[in-house]
Amino acid sequence: MNATPMDEQARAILRGNDRGGYTVPTAGLYPYQWNWDSAFAAYGFAHFDIQRAWTEIETLFDGQWENGMVPHILFHKPDPGYFPGPDVWGGIGPVASSGISQPPVAASFAKRMFEMDPDAGRAAIARLFPKMKRWHQWFMRWRLDRGAVCITHPWEAGRDNTPDWDGAMAGINPEGVGEYTRRDTSHVDPAMRPTKYDYDRYIWLVQLGRRLQWDEAQLLDQNPFRVADPTMTFILLRAHRDLADIGARLGEDISDIERDIAILEAGAETLWNPELACYDARDVRSGKWAGCVSNASFLCWYGGIDRPEMITQYDRIAGLCDYPVPSHDPSSDRFDAKRYWRGPTWGIMNALIGFGLTEMGHETRGAALRQSTANLITRHGFAEYFDPITGDAAGGGTFTWTAAVWLGWASPSKGGL
Repeated sequence: MNATPMDEQARAILRGNDRGGYTVPTAGLYPYQWNWDSAFAAYGFAHFDIQRAWTEIETLFDGQWENGMVPHILFHKPDPGYFPGPDVWGGIGPVASSGISQPPVAASFAKRMFEMDPDAGRAAIARLFPKMKRWHQWFMRWRLDRGAVCITHPWEAGRDNTPDWDGAMAGINPEGVGEYTRRDTSHVDPAMRPTKYDYDRYIWLVQLGRRLQWDEAQLLDQNPFRVADPTMTFILLRAHRDLADIGARLGEDISDIERDIAILEAGAETLWNPELACYDARDVRSGKWAGCVSNASFLCWYGGIDRPEMITQYDRIAGLCDYPVPSHDPSSDRFDAKRYWRGPTWGIMNALIGFGLTEMGHETRGAALRQSTANLITRHGFAEYFDPITGDAAGGGTFTWTAAVWLGWASPSKGGL
C-alpha cells in the first residue's frame, strides 16, 4: 500500500532525529543513543532505508563492554547540559556510556529486519549474532533469580518510575547524593516526570555502581535494588527465541540458547503472583510482590507464554480506559494518568503486546489494540507517551520510537499485523 501523510511524518521524525549512525529519541530531551529506543528506530528505518537500519544496530553494539553488556546510553558526543552524563556514570566500555543495560529487543528487531530483506541483512546479522549472543549470556550470568531476569536500577527496565519498584525504592536511603540539575523537567512538565524522591534514588544507585567500578559481582552483593521484572524476563525470553532462529539460519550451534530458553520459561513462572492472578514484579531482597498489574505483565504473550487469567486481566484493564494499554492499573490508587510509567500508554509497549496477542492466537484483541494505537497517534501525534483516559500527548514530542511503531505496526499502510 502507498505511504500515507502520517507515514511521511514518521519518516521525517526518524530523519530529523538521525545523528549519523545513531538516532536520538527526541531532540533536546534525550541527546544520546538509548539502547532499546535504538532498536525500535532501526525497525522504523527498515521500512524505508534498510541499510540505515542495520547501521543503527551495529552502532549500538559498538558500545558493547568486554563482559558482554550493552549499555543503556551511549554518549557519542559531548552534551554538557545532560545529567547524569558520562562523567557521573564512569562507564568502562569502548564508548563513553552508562553502567547498566536495557531490555534486549535488538535481536528480535534484527530478526524482523532480516526477514524483510535477507540479502541486504545477511552480512550485518552474521556480524551481530555473536555480539547479541554475548549480551544475552551476560543477562543469564548476572541478572537471574530463580530463572527470572532482575534489574539493578529502575532505568534498566526502561520503566523508570513504575509502581512496580516502589517497595524496593523505599529501602534506599539516598544520603550524600548531593545537588544536581535535571534536564528532563526543563523540557517537559514536571508533573509528567519522575519525582525528586525517585531521582535521588536513581542517582544514588548510579553513584554506587561507579564506586564499585561496575563490578557485577560486587553489585550483586551490595546493591539493595534487585527486582525480578516481567519486562526483562519476557523480552529476554523472546529475544532468545529469535536469536535461536537467527543462529539456525546462519548454521550456528544454538543448543546453549535453547537451554537458556527453558531456564527463562521456568523463571517466568516465578513471577506469577497467585493472589493478584497476574505476572508481577518480585523484590528479590525482601521477597515481596509489587502487587502491580502493569503493561509489562501483558508482555507474556510476546514471550510466548499464555494463561487464561491474563486474558481476563487484559480485558478488565482495556475496559477501564479509551486508549489501552496503560502502564499501571487505572483502578489502583497509585495510577497517575500522565506521570511517565505510573499510568500513561506507550506505543512501544502496545506494539510488543500486540505482536504477542496476535502470535498467540488472540488475533481480535491484537487487531483492536493496533487500531486503538493508530487512532491515538493519528489524533494526538508522535508523542513519547499518552494519557490512557483522554489520549492527550505527554512527555517529549516528535518521538523516534513512536514514529517507528507507526511505520512498522500501527500505520494503515501496513495492511494488518
